[in-house]
Amino acid sequence: MSSAPPNSLLLTPFFLDQPDPSLSRLQGPGWSVNTPTIPNGSQMARLAVLHRHLAGLVAASVGRGARPVSVAGDCCTTIGVLAGLQRAGLVPVLVWLDAHGDFNTKETTISGFLGGMPLAMITGRGDPAMGESVGLQALADTDVFLSDGRDLDPPERRLLESSAVHHLRDPSDIPGSLPAGRPIYVHLDLDILDPSDAPAMKYSVPGGPALESLVALGERLRATGRLAAVSVTTWDLVADHDRQTERSCLSVLHGLIRESGDPGIRTRA
Repeated sequence: MSSAPPNSLLLTPFFLDQPDPSLSRLQGPGWSVNTPTIPNGSQMARLAVLHRHLAGLVAASVGRGARPVSVAGDCCTTIGVLAGLQRAGLVPVLVWLDAHGDFNTKETTISGFLGGMPLAMITGRGDPAMGESVGLQALADTDVFLSDGRDLDPPERRLLESSAVHHLRDPSDIPGSLPAGRPIYVHLDLDILDPSDAPAMKYSVPGGPALESLVALGERLRATGRLAAVSVTTWDLVADHDRQTERSCLSVLHGLIRESGDPGIRTRA
């Protein structure tokens, strides 16, 4: 297997269209920070600017032979990451690791939360504005692998079950289900972790997979040699007083991206 490309760390210190200064604790030497000038206007218009800039950073990383690793406060940034990969000529399959489905549309959502809709948008459902703003080409359902997705709104569940998206409750089933030869883009929402391992989450859901199994999954995906990009939705850094959640989350992330001799991601106090 050829050596892995170097990681290109990209930080978007926002929760949706609002700055989240706590995420700056994650920034290390050599990171690129996605902080374009965000105009006044609608939430969608503000997100369009943020995601377009992120797509450019992703495409530039791929162009210089690096693997983009996007770290942000919400899952909607996946739209910018995927658009950037497509702009760079990659056609990946998408592995979506999340306690939630993020497969809501305006017609199915109970909460109205935009952060619960990006996977539906990526597959061409719901409001097309966010994808269109970055030139995203919708993925075929069959190119999407969701796990564990244990917390779904009832209408969202029905929409997911009517789709051809692969919903694998056990994340360990993912590597054996992926098509051979395709590049892999992994999105990791760290609330997939069980709250006993990672209690400091904004949208915590009981019953998640064991920490050790997620670390092992990341290592298996990394060992394929086909990991083209990773995006991460972070934990609640402000509420993580004892840093137990940080330790758990970084162990999972490092399983995906850390190579021999790489010190990995560390947070600042």
